[in-house]
Formats: sequence, structure tokens, C-alpha cells
Amino acid sequence: MRKLFFIITLLCGTLFYSNAQEVGLRFGEISGGNVAIDGVFALGEFTRIHADVSFGNKGMGVDALWDFLYRPLGEEAFNWYAGVGAYTFVASDFKLGALGELGLEYRFREVPLVIGADWRPYLEIIDNTSLGFDSFGLNVRWVF
Repeated sequence: MRKLFFIITLLCGTLFYSNAQEVGLRFGEISGGNVAIDGVFALGEFTRIHADVSFGNKGMGVDALWDFLYRPLGEEAFNWYAGVGAYTFVASDFKLGALGELGLEYRFREVPLVIGADWRPYLEIIDNTSLGFDSFGLNVRWVF
């Protein structure tokens, strides 16, 4: 329990120190379990890095995606995004693969909160070669 608390504290501190724009949780299928620490780091007005770190299945999973934002209504509160990236899972068995992301999110104006839903198809390359289309998630993030 003490190790888990130390790891979570270290990860949260790293996320805050690295000037993350949004930090929260992602619920759904992730490489290391069903819940992850979710962070978004802006690269420009319409691009960003979307990363997840999860602990589960006796290992640690990391997903990192490069997202492109689309604002169909011309306002910043409602975003569509699409991206590509890589994932890994480190445990007694090692996994490495590529994944895509297609999502929709809403940023509330009154409170610094973002809620979104996404779909992440993936291609596992190392340990087994497989293709999956059943990875959906819900994101809840705090905006800094």
C-alpha cells in the first residue's frame, strides 16, 4: 500500500510540475487496467499530447497520443479530436503497440472541468499480434 501511495504521489507531482493543461482520470479500456491518470499537454492551438498512465493487471501501462483538435462550432467549449500514438504495458509479459483515438469533449465555462468520451482502436505488435476495436473510455479532467 505504501508503494502504491508513493507511485501515485510521484506521478501526480510529475504531472503538475510538467505544466499539464488538464489532469484527471480516464475510465474504460486502457493497456494497464480500467482506470488511468489522464493528462493533456498543449502543443499549439490545434494539437496536443494526450497521455494515460495506469496500474493494473500486476503491471503498468502507458498510452501516449498526438491529437488534432477540431472545433466545428467555432467555439472552444466543444471539441472533436483524432489522434495516433503508441502504448506499452510492462509486467511479467511485455506489450507494445499502436493506437488511434477519436473523441468528443466539452469544456465547461463556469467550472474548470472537461468531460469527454473516446474510442481507441489498437494494433498490438509485440507479445501477440492482434487488432482490437472495443476500447471505449470516459475522461474527466481538471483544467489548470
